[in-house]
Amino acid sequence: MAPDGGRSPELRRSGKLISVIQPTQKTLKKIALILILPLVLSLAAVAAQKKDASKKSTESATSEQHVVLNPADLKWGDAPPGLPPGAKLAVLAGDPNKKGLFTVRLQTPAGYKVPPHTHPTSEHITVISGTFNIGTGDKFDEAAGKEMGAGGYMVMPPGMKHYAWTPAEAIIQVQGMGPFVIKYVNPADDPRNAKQ
Repeated sequence: MAPDGGRSPELRRSGKLISVIQPTQKTLKKIALILILPLVLSLAAVAAQKKDASKKSTESATSEQHVVLNPADLKWGDAPPGLPPGAKLAVLAGDPNKKGLFTVRLQTPAGYKVPPHTHPTSEHITVISGTFNIGTGDKFDEAAGKEMGAGGYMVMPPGMKHYAWTPAEAIIQVQGMGPFVIKYVNPADDPRNAKQ
């Protein structure tokens, strides 16, 4: 047998060996092109999506406004109708009625009570002044609550039943992701359902 796998010297000299190999190389190149082209296009599409996402992230980050407020700068108004009447609310950042991060302050009068309720998003509360009491569960039970003074902080995860009250005037800061939604455990406790 010849060293080239049995091919005769005449086949190698006649150029037929080359003609047998060339179609195989052309076929391999076509297959490689068919396999590589979709990969290259996919990588280009992923890169474009990342660039677009990065641009949107930058736009979102830069769409937030620089906010510097002293207590005297706050603009207080009535709390939204989902909360019992008597409280005042000041928006510090964001919009609690829209999707996105918001920060508000709630000023409550003495004896203010919020019956058991839930929120679909986390609620972060910091006590700014006064005493704020919080309890968990579907029944309003002051004995089971916890008192928090100025500087106190708490987080209520989404869906956790809780209630609150203030024995004297207090100011709390609430931060969360909007839109802010409050759902009372007992619909009869919802001030929006009160007869006009």
